[in-house]
Amino acid sequence: MIMLTAALAVIAIVTQDQSALRAAPRDSAPQQAVLWQGDSLEIRGQKGDYLQVYDHRRERAGYIRATQVRQQSLKPEDAPELLSIVRFLKDTSGSEALGIGYAAAYLHAAPAEAITGEAFDALGTMAERLARRASARQTKSGGEAIAAHLEVAAGYGVNMTSFERETQVQLCYNGDAHRRVLALPSTDLQKAQAALALTKHECVSPALAPVERFALDNWRAEVLDRVETRDLPEVLKNRLHLRKAGVWASLAYQRARRPEFGQPAVQLAAQRALDELAAVNKSELMESDTPTYSDAAIRVGASRWAANPGTPMAATKAAVKLSVTTSPGQPGETCIHLVDAKHDARNPLFTRCTYGVVWTASATANREGTVLALAVQALDTWREMWVFRQGAEGWGVDVVPPGLDAPNLGYIEFSGWVPGNAQLLATREIKADGHYKQSFEILRMATLNVERWADKPSNLSLFYRWQDPVWKGQTVSLR
Repeated sequence: MIMLTAALAVIAIVTQDQSALRAAPRDSAPQQAVLWQGDSLEIRGQKGDYLQVYDHRRERAGYIRATQVRQQSLKPEDAPELLSIVRFLKDTSGSEALGIGYAAAYLHAAPAEAITGEAFDALGTMAERLARRASARQTKSGGEAIAAHLEVAAGYGVNMTSFERETQVQLCYNGDAHRRVLALPSTDLQKAQAALALTKHECVSPALAPVERFALDNWRAEVLDRVETRDLPEVLKNRLHLRKAGVWASLAYQRARRPEFGQPAVQLAAQRALDELAAVNKSELMESDTPTYSDAAIRVGASRWAANPGTPMAATKAAVKLSVTTSPGQPGETCIHLVDAKHDARNPLFTRCTYGVVWTASATANREGTVLALAVQALDTWREMWVFRQGAEGWGVDVVPPGLDAPNLGYIEFSGWVPGNAQLLATREIKADGHYKQSFEILRMATLNVERWADKPSNLSLFYRWQDPVWKGQTVSLR
């Protein structure tokens, strides 16, 4: 992955951005190319203040000022010096390309038996940071430098993947260095950081087919479970718990969509997600990790009904008045049948089919048997509330999504019935425009529009008084 010309014993590493490679050893000579920090050059001679060099990446020779590069020996005895520079540059923001260049020089110089996971840990850290900088919004001048640094990194075999997410191109490091950290002798801290880098939610391509996504999530769960956490700092343990919670929540949804997995396997994945979220030590949760905590909670909240076994209709008290049962529809579809004591699945009050996962255990009807709320999960990170209502023309259903934008990250759930049948309670958590929002709401039954909302249940008297005890005991929104 990281290669330099094998025959070179000394190279010049460019240390300054926009350094000119000139046709002759003088400032007035024509410019052959623009070099950036991290570029490595073969030294072929020196004339005054200039080095005569050859750029193998661009296949171009020329002259560069000696003050704009650092001459570096690639002899094995000089490898420790190179590693010390890599350690320094590892956490120096803006110098990722330079650090990658020095990491390449170290891996070239060091004997194979001396290489551990440390160098690849530093390399992966710098590549990750460069990808984050490239994905952030940049000014024109800043964007030019980052594009050039990406080209420098690519010249060393450090490759990025890209895809569109939320109307913006997301760049992610392909993780080769992190995989080597897991394979080589490394500390538990280095392996934990590598596992976190390899399992990022935002670096999962949305274009993956369901089979590919399922295989990837199983691999992510396996990578995270292999990390030894006993001696890790609490902050890092928290980050691992949050990542595991999100991955297992996704697996619960995906298992529910596959008939080869029974209900126990689905419950096991969902319970694992809930347990990982509950294991977070809030007293050691850093302010910078607060968005990550909200992200994990929404992912777990979207799939939390998977931890509840679907209770057969005949075994519930609600079946006397109103409940639901399901049956297979078209390939991939689940048909929801609204039933009561006089209408079974063969003669239902109302039927609607969906490609989402129907959590029948969530079905709850009001006391009069005229309204029923049901959780339907369209995606692994997106759960809707379906409200079946009896009107003048018969039964119908309204779908209440977590938000009005394209499905991304969010859930909305039934939280209680308000006496009088004019209102119902709901809880919503969503990520929109890069911000996380949690709201406890009173919905008007006639339109299902939000009548009032607050960021805490106690700030709404109706919500505080009429919240459903089952919801209160199971929801993750009150974490």
